[in-house]
Amino acid sequence: MAAGKEIRTKIKSVENTRKITKAMEMVAASKMRKAQDRMKMARPYAEKIGRVAAHFSQAHAEYRHPFVVARGEIKRIGLLVVTTDKGLCGALNTNALRQAVSKMKEWEGRKIEVDVSVIGNKGLGFMQRMGANIVSEVHGLGDTPHLERMIGPVQVMLDAYKAGRIDALYIIYARFINTMKQESMFTQLLPLSAELAMEKRDEHWDYIYEPEARSVVDGLMVRYIEALIYQAVAENMACEQSARMVAMKAASDNAKNVIGELKLMYNKTRQAAITQELSEIVAGASAV
Repeated sequence: MAAGKEIRTKIKSVENTRKITKAMEMVAASKMRKAQDRMKMARPYAEKIGRVAAHFSQAHAEYRHPFVVARGEIKRIGLLVVTTDKGLCGALNTNALRQAVSKMKEWEGRKIEVDVSVIGNKGLGFMQRMGANIVSEVHGLGDTPHLERMIGPVQVMLDAYKAGRIDALYIIYARFINTMKQESMFTQLLPLSAELAMEKRDEHWDYIYEPEARSVVDGLMVRYIEALIYQAVAENMACEQSARMVAMKAASDNAKNVIGELKLMYNKTRQAAITQELSEIVAGASAV
């Protein structure tokens, strides 16, 4: 019964694995609801401030912020990549990193250099192995995004844009569609594009600034960047928990099927051994 013992050991091992994946599925389901609520609450603010900032970029203002002024020739681009800190969440990180690599190769083909800023441990490890020029990074954000931890590495890119070291800034993250579907998004942060305006108009906007245009626009641009970064990370966290729950459920279901197949194999092996023993007993009795 050596074969039967090996099968029993495999069954026990798969059962232990299934307990782990089932527990991870339930934990992810619990965290998923909170992450989705946080993401949904932040969406209206991010969309509204994006719309207002887009209007500002088209207004005839006496002061134009550097973030709304497009550069003539693009020589260097900043790329902000948002990934998760942990794995076991399906193809979520793979899709985002695959899109990042595709864009980086496209820019390199056009002789454009790329600086990378990474949010998330998985993206950091990938970019390091790839040999990308990482200028800033942050990881270990936990289950709740905190803006004060994220804005530091992002500020490196903003300062580089103000100083003229980069000519455009893009972000790649996962956008939450529903529990079963997450979409990798590639969005231009800087210079601010008029396409962010949700409504199309032929005329330009004009505003009355109080106390002055510089302080109002500077404050708005800071809020605009903070809102978009926070929203991207919140979307990515909601996608992470959803993808992990689905992946762990699939793993638990597969483990259940494997256990069923191993038990069937064990029963067949045990039945064959019993049949062989009976045959030997009958043969011995006949010989006597």
